Amino acid sequence: MSIPELLADASINKATFDKYAGIEGDKTTLTKKELTALLKNEVIGEAPCTEEINGFMHMLDQNGDDRVDYREFVTILASFRQICG
Repeated sequence: MSIPELLADASINKATFDKYAGIEGDKTTLTKKELTALLKNEVIGEAPCTEEINGFMHMLDQNGDDRVDYREFVTILASFRQICG
């Protein structure tokens, strides 16, 4: 799925988030490992390098808890939507 497709529909956003959240336990957040899998399988098509995933986590994790909740995930998707048009 491309970024524009991922951004197109809020139900896709939630379904995509839910598909990966909780693999390691907490179903309401994404860990770095879960985010890596989401980016690899749904956006990029290959595993992001450590620097890329650290950058994404830093950008997404607004409260500094080393996890990405759905609100944080949606915030960055909205930013991507503005950038991608």
